[in-house]
Amino acid sequence: MEAVTNPRRERVDAARNRAKILAAAAEIVSVHGVEGLAMAEVAAAAGVGVGTLYRRFGDRSGLAYALIDEREREFQSAFIEGPPPLGPGADPVTRIRAFLHALTDRTVEQLDLLLMAETASPFARFGGAYDGYHAHLSMLIGQADPTADAYVLADQLLAPLAAPLLAHRLRTCGVTVDRVKSALDHLLPLR
Repeated sequence: MEAVTNPRRERVDAARNRAKILAAAAEIVSVHGVEGLAMAEVAAAAGVGVGTLYRRFGDRSGLAYALIDEREREFQSAFIEGPPPLGPGADPVTRIRAFLHALTDRTVEQLDLLLMAETASPFARFGGAYDGYHAHLSMLIGQADPTADAYVLADQLLAPLAAPLLAHRLRTCGVTVDRVKSALDHLLPLR
């Protein structure tokens, strides 16, 4: 595979439209939920044509994924290069705890979008961001306890944060976000 030496850059007006569209879509989702994410309404709120929206995002799910991606990039930047305890500089166990708490907040923040994305197909949750989370946790677990099965433990720590399970617990079982975080603290095999 040949390396791309000059990636195509987004035009300034296209970048501005993208930002307006994502801001409008995020506002609609915050007010009306994922169910309210209609392409015509997003286009009108962003002040762009519906055709622009379809060319840029393809369909409603493409727009939802773009909303997830925007927030995901911020989150990944925070745990890869941000300040401690989430970012480098704290001991591994402290970083694991900070990561799990931040991932809980990140998941709750976009729960409906993530619920839609994670249930699109049987293995939709896995790959992409999940692989990044898994690699990050595996690394930290291995640093904290080189004898631990970091690969399997990472999955066990991520499992409670699957959007369908989290939505069920928070919305129908009366579990709070603080309870989820506290339980994750107790799951930490490394103290």
